[in-house]
Amino acid sequence: MKSILVTATKESTGKTAIALALATLANERGQSVGYMKPKGTRLQSNVGKTLDQDPMLARELLGLDAEMHELEPIVYSPTFIDGAIRGRENPDDLRARIKEEYDSLAADKDLMVVEGGGSLTTGGIVGLTDPEVADVLDSEVVLVADYTQPGDIDEILAAADDIGDRLTGVLFNRVSDTAFDELDTDVIPFLESRDIPVLGAIPYEQELAGVTVSELATELGAKTLTSVDTDAFVERFLVGAMGGDEALRFFRRARDAAVITGGDRSEIHTAAIEAPGVKCLILTGGHRPSSAVLGRAEEEGKPVLALNTDTLTAVDRAEEIVRSGRTRDERTVEIMSELLSARADIGLLLDN
Repeated sequence: MKSILVTATKESTGKTAIALALATLANERGQSVGYMKPKGTRLQSNVGKTLDQDPMLARELLGLDAEMHELEPIVYSPTFIDGAIRGRENPDDLRARIKEEYDSLAADKDLMVVEGGGSLTTGGIVGLTDPEVADVLDSEVVLVADYTQPGDIDEILAAADDIGDRLTGVLFNRVSDTAFDELDTDVIPFLESRDIPVLGAIPYEQELAGVTVSELATELGAKTLTSVDTDAFVERFLVGAMGGDEALRFFRRARDAAVITGGDRSEIHTAAIEAPGVKCLILTGGHRPSSAVLGRAEEEGKPVLALNTDTLTAVDRAEEIVRSGRTRDERTVEIMSELLSARADIGLLLDN
C-alpha cells in the first residue's frame, strides 16, 4: 500500500484541490483509495467547531464509508493549541490516535492520500508537523509551492531539508504565464541540481483562484442591491478609506477586486464603480447608498452588496472565504485533475 502526504510551503496554495485530484485520478485508474486529514485547521470558532469541508468532500467523491472523527482525528483549534501549551495534550497519545485511525482507513486500500495541515509547520506545538506526520504514517511527501520570484526558492529549500528523504518532489501551483520560462530555464534545473525533484508546474487558473460575486454574497450573507450579473470572479479585496480622487487612482490599478467600504462613502462608491478592475462593491455599516450610486452601478454592470457589519469585520470574513476555498467543490477537483494529468508526472506519484 502506497501513502502520499500532500503538504505546502504556506497556506492557501491549492493543497486540498491537489490532494483530492490525486485521489480521484488514482480511483479512475482502478486503485482503491483512502483519504485522511489528520489535523483539521478550517475552524468556525475558537472552541474547535470544525468548518472543514475537505474530508466531507473526499468522503463524497471517493465513496468513503468513514466518520468525520476518523477522517480528521485532531481539530487543531486555538483552544487545542492553548491546551497543548498548558500541557493538556500528550503528543504520544495524539500520534497513537492518528495512527490508529489511519490504519483503519488504510485497510484493503491500494493508496492513502493524506492532506497536510495549513502549512508544513502546522502542528509543531505537539510534534506533529507534516514531516512528522509523514514519519508516523510512513508516507511519501509531495510539496506544493507557489512561485512568483526567485526568493520563493528559499522556502522550498528549507521545506525540502525538513522533509528529507520522504520528499517525492515539488509541485508548483498557480504559475503565471510570465513565470513559466524562468521556472523551466533556471529554477527547476537549480532544484534538481540540489537533488530536489520537480513533479510539474500547474498554470494559474482563474476558476480556482477566486470566488464569484454570487458565491461571495452567499457566504457573507450580504444583500444584493443591484440587478446585474454576479458571475465575475473576485480574487482580492481593497478597503476604501481614502479621498475620492486618491481612491480612483488606487482602484484603477486593481484587477479582479472587490472594494469594501462604508455605505455612506458616496465618493468611494463612485470611484469603485468607474474602475474597470473592480468587480463589485461591498458596503458596510447597514447604510443604503443613494439611488444615483445604485443607478450608476446598474449602468456599469457592477454588483453592489450590503452588510450590517463593520468594514474590518467584512474584510476579515471576505478574505477568509477566498483563503479557505469557497471553490473547493467537485468542479474544482475536476479542473485540478485535468491540470495534473496534463502538467505533472502522475505516473511517478501514483504508480507503486
